[in-house]
Amino acid sequence: MANDLIINGPNLNFLGRRDAEIYGATTLEQIEERLKKRATEIGATVMFFQSNIEGAIIDFIQQQSLSAQGIILNPGALSMYGYALKDALIVSKLPVLEVHISNPYAREYWRRHSIITDIAKGQIAGVGWRGYLAALETLNALITD
Repeated sequence: MANDLIINGPNLNFLGRRDAEIYGATTLEQIEERLKKRATEIGATVMFFQSNIEGAIIDFIQQQSLSAQGIILNPGALSMYGYALKDALIVSKLPVLEVHISNPYAREYWRRHSIITDIAKGQIAGVGWRGYLAALETLNALITD
């Protein structure tokens, strides 16, 4: 069975400890547990990866793209400058949903442009950790329709 890849970029390993007023108190591990549970309920399988290093994320996408059915990506700060990441996503030919816990359009100006958005099937932002659940359900609907 093909996996949905759920990839988190730089600093997302610090969820629950970092700027709770912006990112909430939920940890990345708690998000992963909630996604595993929901994936089981909807008949999906998920594989998680987080790195603070763009090259490691690219390696993961390249290694997993042939056995995956789609990508849920929270690129963190790579959304503004991760051109190599964008190229890896394009080459994978997988549908991508971009997730942001906070609303980047309501924050500093430099956060408001994502180089990933134009290649993504969609973007979910500003609804906290629940954005991952919405992305999981949406990705699976896109794949099964």
